[in-house]
Amino acid sequence: MNGALRHSLRTYYAPGRAQALDAFHARFLAPGELGFDVGAHVGDRTASFRRLGARALAVEPQPRLARLLRLLFGRDPGVALAQTLVGAEPGEAVLHLNAANPTVATASGAFLAAAAGAPGWDDQRWDGAITLPVTTLDALAGRHGLPDFLKIDVEGFEAAALAGLSRPVRALSFEFTLIQRDVGLQALAAVAALGAYRFNACLGEAMRFALPEPVEAAAMADWLNGLPMRANSGDIYASLEAGRLR
Repeated sequence: MNGALRHSLRTYYAPGRAQALDAFHARFLAPGELGFDVGAHVGDRTASFRRLGARALAVEPQPRLARLLRLLFGRDPGVALAQTLVGAEPGEAVLHLNAANPTVATASGAFLAAAAGAPGWDDQRWDGAITLPVTTLDALAGRHGLPDFLKIDVEGFEAAALAGLSRPVRALSFEFTLIQRDVGLQALAAVAALGAYRFNACLGEAMRFALPEPVEAAAMADWLNGLPMRANSGDIYASLEAGRLR
């Protein structure tokens, strides 16, 4: 195992993190329900879903990480694994790899352009590329069932992934980065078009909501537009049941 993967494992499986993840995810998943972990990376979210008694689909396109997920969860009948990209329609796409920081592999050329020279991103190097199959959230739901909670973290490809979802799910999250604020706004609009969602958000890796109460899509867009660049990134959460966002 290389140093980058060891670093990711130390970061995402740090002492105390599992308990915090479980306490946060418990508002979204109950035993027997289904969570999709799209952009599973080293599987810490998948592991949290399983500790809560929920079933999980872990979607991870990177070969090294897919192998790690098979080692971690391959014998768990409650976890399904899919090594694929997720986008607006089936096909193929190029995944740009970052050997030193596999967390930020991306299928978005626009993400690479936005990161080039941006403060906080100027030391990142995408030094490899592979062509991989693309599936859709609709196809994954058709194969595995409609998730009760859907987490999407795909480095600038969030709006494209959500374009492949035609049915509302009870609750979901998607990552945003402020170097691509427009992609976050597009993803927000895609979710709002699916149903009567309410929204909240977490900044960075914090597992606490930034807003005291869930808000409608317009207010969530205003909040996202008002964030300073130093906030960098976070996750927007949406639910058809507003009480889950408090």
